[in-house]
Amino acid sequence: MTFPSLNRHQIREKALQTIFQLNSNEELSREEAIQMALLSDIEDAEEGLVMIDQPYLSRLVDGVLDHLDAINESIRPYLKNWSLERLPKTDTIILQIAVYEMLYAQDEEVPQKVALNEAIELAKEYCDESSRKFINGVLSNLIDSTEKP
Repeated sequence: MTFPSLNRHQIREKALQTIFQLNSNEELSREEAIQMALLSDIEDAEEGLVMIDQPYLSRLVDGVLDHLDAINESIRPYLKNWSLERLPKTDTIILQIAVYEMLYAQDEEVPQKVALNEAIELAKEYCDESSRKFINGVLSNLIDSTEKP
């Protein structure tokens, strides 16, 4: 049996799960965390399951982790009376993924508004309504400040 190919939204969801796991368990390697995220929806992982390479998932996870300090510094000015350390981990990771796609993933040609919409969709699945509004506000302000006139 072959593992199904994932669309971009599903890949972002798996990136969220991977980064969350890596934040929770420092002993996990990136590859192990990616494998665990990919297998999380499969109840009975069969022996001999052929995993299809998900290159965008690896690039997304690696990109967020490799640029983490710069991504966090890009987010901080828009938090208004909050700090990254006080935000729920899920909210922080969703913001980090979106900012990576907005500012660093030029090769992927992800329009900023698409990255914003995808972040809101992830927040609908994993966060409460106030988090969705907060994420929308932070990312909208970031887009406004980075758009060229």
